[in-house]
Amino acid sequence: MAGSGTAHLRGTDEILRVQDLTVTYPSGRRTVHAVSGVSFDVAKGETLGIVGESGCGKSSAARAVMQLPRPASGSVRLTGLELTDLRGEALRRTRQRLQMIFQDPISSLNPRRRVRDIVAEGPRVWGSLNGDASRIDEALEAVGLDPATSAGRRPHEFSGGQCQRISIARALALEPEVIICDEPVSALDVSVQAQILNLLEDLKARYGLTLVFIAHDLAVIKNVSDRVLVMYLGKTCELAAGADLVERPAHPYTRALLASVPRGPLRLTPDEETGTGEPPSPAAPPSGCRFRTRCPRADARCASEEPLMRPIGPGHWVACHHPTE
Repeated sequence: MAGSGTAHLRGTDEILRVQDLTVTYPSGRRTVHAVSGVSFDVAKGETLGIVGESGCGKSSAARAVMQLPRPASGSVRLTGLELTDLRGEALRRTRQRLQMIFQDPISSLNPRRRVRDIVAEGPRVWGSLNGDASRIDEALEAVGLDPATSAGRRPHEFSGGQCQRISIARALALEPEVIICDEPVSALDVSVQAQILNLLEDLKARYGLTLVFIAHDLAVIKNVSDRVLVMYLGKTCELAAGADLVERPAHPYTRALLASVPRGPLRLTPDEETGTGEPPSPAAPPSGCRFRTRCPRADARCASEEPLMRPIGPGHWVACHHPTE
């Protein structure tokens, strides 16, 4: 199945490179392509945001980078190491370098274990703790939790925001190079969201982390990302620096996402509003451009020819036959 191309891959200073990633799931007698030929790269110390509405494949892509599940096809390289070729112990060794923070901060933590044991589990498995509790205390302090009052408690004794801090500490304890944040604030109150976002920014600067930040809300992702990749129905639509994407959205779907942000910077024209509606099923996506059934600019070419990513400005790429330029 064709993707949206790979011309937008930079090929320099990348710590993570994903190329032609395809993720499938069985659905009765059908095979659902949750991710279809998605490509992106992330430079060391960069935050790449991946945004799209629910069901667009962004979380499936993030988990496939972790090889959970393994992609049906495509390449995932971590500093040149091809993860899709690894099995068993060889793949396990990469877990220290590549960690994930999950969407639900409460269900992702073992309710029977104390915080100290949750955060220490990874280093203990890897034999890197060596009885030194200071590393666990440092991880808890880094996320704003007092080890003296929090390490002996269990997850149910904390709020959702505090549980997410514990999840972040668990990832930090392994001293990873890349952290994938799978909608880490979507289950939290708005006031707590800002605290977690600021915390991630501080940790990125302090530890030189590289982040892949997944979200369905452009208002959230534009403030924490160096670059933003927009996905729709398993495909890439647009890629640009965060500020550039907000100021000059080119793809009709990106424009619709921005227009959905309350008090946001963009309002759709009457013609553009006619293109809104429910997305098609990923089990039976449209031919050509997958957004064409909701797009007011769609024509015969959009039905027959899938658009590939092409540049429309410095670092700004779009997969659309009729973008706003």
